[in-house]
Amino acid sequence: MDNIEIIRSAYQHFSEGNVEAVLAVFDQQIVWDECTGFPFIKGDGVFHGHDAVVGQVFAQIPQHYDNFRIEIDELFGSGDRVVMMGHYTGVWKETGKKFRANAAHVWKLKDGKATHFFQAVDTAEIVNP
Repeated sequence: MDNIEIIRSAYQHFSEGNVEAVLAVFDQQIVWDECTGFPFIKGDGVFHGHDAVVGQVFAQIPQHYDNFRIEIDELFGSGDRVVMMGHYTGVWKETGKKFRANAAHVWKLKDGKATHFFQAVDTAEIVNP
């Protein structure tokens, strides 16, 4: 399986709510660089390892969103990098506002495992009423 297919499988597992399968794609020491525009993100938004990603990011999703989805428009890569261009959709619970926000992810992989995740998302589109 090439790097694009590895990341595609992670998105599929995420959409199914299969966190264990998502984590199996990640290196144990993954560096997760989350946008700081979300109110639930503490500090600089950089998290290290499975426990931090699950606790500080994944566990926050059902607390703050209804019907959260990632729509993939494009998934492409070169070498050890894979890029996702798409949208986040759902409802921001605090305001009840439906959203469709631009989203881009850049993944770095080594030996078939994701070692770094970088997120760029239009957080203002999500959290502003």
